[in-house]
Amino acid sequence: MTRILVTGAAGFIGFHTAKRFLAEGVDVVGVDNLNDYYDPQLKADRLTLLAAEQGFDFHELDLADGSAVAALFDSNPFDAVINLAAQVGVRYSVEAPDVYVQSNLVGFANILEGCRHGKVGHLVYASSSSVYGANTAMPYSTKHSVDHPMSFYAATKKANEVMAHSYSHLYGLPSTGLRFFTVYGPWGRPDMALFLFTEAVLNGDPINVYNEGRMQRDFTYVGDVVEGIYRVARRPPTTDADWSSDAPDPGMSGVAPFRVYNIGNSEPVELLRFIRAIEEATGCEAKMNMLPIQPGDVPATYADVNQLMSDTGYQPSTSVEEGVARFVHWYREYYKVRTLA
Repeated sequence: MTRILVTGAAGFIGFHTAKRFLAEGVDVVGVDNLNDYYDPQLKADRLTLLAAEQGFDFHELDLADGSAVAALFDSNPFDAVINLAAQVGVRYSVEAPDVYVQSNLVGFANILEGCRHGKVGHLVYASSSSVYGANTAMPYSTKHSVDHPMSFYAATKKANEVMAHSYSHLYGLPSTGLRFFTVYGPWGRPDMALFLFTEAVLNGDPINVYNEGRMQRDFTYVGDVVEGIYRVARRPPTTDADWSSDAPDPGMSGVAPFRVYNIGNSEPVELLRFIRAIEEATGCEAKMNMLPIQPGDVPATYADVNQLMSDTGYQPSTSVEEGVARFVHWYREYYKVRTLA
């Protein structure tokens, strides 16, 4: 592997992923549309760091622009494509589903076409734990049904998985979907709970704690996630000889080089423990507004990552307390927040 495409390179996970491959001596072409869903300055600062790395080439473009995506693939041979560009956010998808159609469906279809015509060796793409929807069996397994999404965002992510399978089957494109579970860490998104909570706690403002703090999430440190992405990207899937069409395993395929993995910490953490880690890292007490669960949210997520561990050697190793402390340290440095004595 010498040259790859990382979409969403100015985003949280895309930035860390590009850095990891560059550190391994792989040339990275990064693309992003630099939209203003959250602070564009944060994206610009991530790109500034990437631009300082040898082997990084950035293109500003929208994946929904089919001609621009086709031109990118025509001028760049890629060994692999890591598609991390998407319109994110469960709650925003309730307000603006049309944005998700363009970014997550049209944009992903254009990536599939680029991979097909560019004869890309492996497509790795971001899915989401939200695809499990109304399923309450824990831990979430790729063997479980994902037929009942609870948000339009989740529906677009499931659509990505079935779109990828069709291209894997029709055109022999090896594809791997990664269902991310609540990724957090330095350079994280301002709309995520850790960022919002840290900002509020340091300012002495109250935080909204939904489901009375009983929400459970499989908080996964971004460094562990990137390690998983790196391992998966270097291992294109093949058809599975043991797959049965009478009782099909939805996480793999006997008719296509296709895989879907959970990528999480495999340890459910209650939101109140997460908040306590923020308090410890900041040295400040959180003021909490206890509220009911929000529409589109699920009360708990918990990943079964055994298949990913077995296939790639993936092993998450960062505790919530350690990961939160690293984020708070970054936040204080980036925003020049005074460190308490």
